[in-house]
Amino acid sequence: MDEKMFCFQCEQAANGCACVGNAGVCGKSAETADAQDALTGALIGFAELLVELGQPIQPPQALLLLEGLFTTITNVNFDPETVRQLTEKVWEAKNAAFATACPAPAPVGDYDMKQLWQEPDEDIRSLKSTVLFGLRGMAAYTYHARVLGYTDGEIDTFFCTALSTLAHEQDKEKLFQLVQETGLMAYRVMELLDKANTTTFGNPEPVEVPLTIQKGPFIVISGHDLYDMKCLLEQTAGKGISIYTHSEMLPAHGYPELKQKYPHLKGNFGTAWQNQQREFEDIPAPILFTTNCIMPLRPSYADRVFTTSVVSYPGIVHIGESRDFSPVIAKALELGGYEKDTLVPGMNGGSTVATGFARDAVLHHAGEIVEAVKAGKIRHFFLVGGCDGTRPSRRYYTEFAKLTPPDTVLLTLACGKFRLNDLPLGTVPGTGLPRILDVGQCNDAYSAIQIALALADAFGCSVNELPLSIILCWFEQKAVCVLLALLALGIRGIRLGPTLPAFLSPGVAAALQQKYDLKPITTPEADLAACLGSHAAD
Repeated sequence: MDEKMFCFQCEQAANGCACVGNAGVCGKSAETADAQDALTGALIGFAELLVELGQPIQPPQALLLLEGLFTTITNVNFDPETVRQLTEKVWEAKNAAFATACPAPAPVGDYDMKQLWQEPDEDIRSLKSTVLFGLRGMAAYTYHARVLGYTDGEIDTFFCTALSTLAHEQDKEKLFQLVQETGLMAYRVMELLDKANTTTFGNPEPVEVPLTIQKGPFIVISGHDLYDMKCLLEQTAGKGISIYTHSEMLPAHGYPELKQKYPHLKGNFGTAWQNQQREFEDIPAPILFTTNCIMPLRPSYADRVFTTSVVSYPGIVHIGESRDFSPVIAKALELGGYEKDTLVPGMNGGSTVATGFARDAVLHHAGEIVEAVKAGKIRHFFLVGGCDGTRPSRRYYTEFAKLTPPDTVLLTLACGKFRLNDLPLGTVPGTGLPRILDVGQCNDAYSAIQIALALADAFGCSVNELPLSIILCWFEQKAVCVLLALLALGIRGIRLGPTLPAFLSPGVAAALQQKYDLKPITTPEADLAACLGSHAAD
C-alpha cells in the first residue's frame, strides 16, 4: 500500500498499527499530517542549532518550541495552513539565531521525519517515538504554566537537548536512558504546572457540580487552559451569560479564584471529548475550544465553534493572543440558550458530579484516611482514570469501578473520569469519605502522586508497597507524558489500556514490562481479583 501519511501516536492508530491512508482515524488529513511532520522536523533542526550554539535558550525560542510541539498533539490542529505558518516562524527564528552566532556554526537543516518513521530497527524507532510523544505531552503542560508566568530554564533546555538527540542517536541503551530522563522531566513539568495553577487560582476544594443547564444564554468552554477560562469568566461577568465546563475543564470548578469569584460559572455540559459530536448536536450556544480535544465538526453546530491558543480548525473563527472573546459572547446572546432548564446527564445517567479532590484537599484528611486503613474501614485504593476515547472496550473502566467493594476508594483524573464519576458509589462505610475522588485534569497526576507519597510516608513504606492499584486508560501524548513520569518514579504494576501503544515495539514493551511490571488490562473481574488478591470476592 502506498502510504499517504504515517501516524501512530494515539491509541486509535488504524488496525493497531498506524494511520497511513488519506486521513487518520482522528480525522486529520494526510496533508495536515505531512505539515505536522514538516513542523516537527523544523523543530528538531532548530533544537540542533540551539544546542550547537551552546547559549541559554531565550524565552521566545522556548515558547516557539512549545507551541510547535503542542500543535502536533492529537486533536489540536486540523488546519494544514496554520501548521505551515508555524513552520515558517520556526525557520525565521532559526535563521535569526544563526545570523547572530559568532563564530558561525555549520548550517543545520530540518530533520526528515521519514528517517524516523522508516527506521529499520523497530526498537530504535520505538524509543525515539516514545521520547517525541512524551515531549509533545510535556510541551502542553509547560505551555499552560508559561501562560501563567511560570517557567523553568532546565525544562526549556531539556526540550532542546532531547529533540536534538532524536536526530542522531542510534544507541539503544542511551535512548532508553533518554526515555527515563523524559519521564523525570515530565514529573518536573507537572510540578511546575501544579504550582502555576494553585498559586494563581488557589488549591482546589471539593465541590458538587450540576449537569443541568439553566435556561438562557450560555457558553461551553472545553480544553485544559485555566487562563482562558479566567479570561472568559471576566469578560462575561454581568452579561447574563452562564458558563459551563466541558470534558477536561470540569476541574476548574474546584479552584476558589474561579468558582467563588464568578457565580456565573454554573456547571458542566456533557462528558468526555469523544462524545462531543453527539452532545453538541443543535446546541443553542457557542463552544470555545482552548486546547484539545476538538473533533471534526458537524454542520449542526459548526457555526458556533470558536478556537483559541494553539487550537485551529479550517473555516472556524480563531481568537488570537488578545483573548478578546467578544465574538463568542455575541454568539451566545444571539443563540439564546435553552428555553427551559435541560439536563445533559453523565455517562451513567447521573445529574451531578464532584471534583476538587486534589492533593491539598485529600491530604487535609490524611490522618483520618490512615486511621480508616488501620481500622480496616478502607481496604484498598485504586487510581482509575486517564485519557478517554472511542473504543467500545473502554467500558472496562466503568465495569471495574462498579465491581470495586464498598471498603475501597477510587481516585480518578483526566477525561477518563467520566466513565465513572457519576456512579452512585456513596461513601466508605464508617467514614465520611466519598468513594470517588476526582483529583483533576490529566496533569494533576502530580497531585495523585503526592497523595500516594504522603500515604506511603505515613505508613512507613514505599508507594509500591501501598494497598494501591493503578488502572490507566490512555489516548494521546499527554497520557504518554504522565505514564513516563510514573515509570521514571519507579512505580510498578501499572495496568494500561484499552490497548498498548502501537509505537511500542515488542522489544521495548517487553523491556518496560520487565523493568516496571507494566501490563495490559484484561477483564474487570480478573484484574480486580489480582489487585485485591484472595479478598476480591468479599
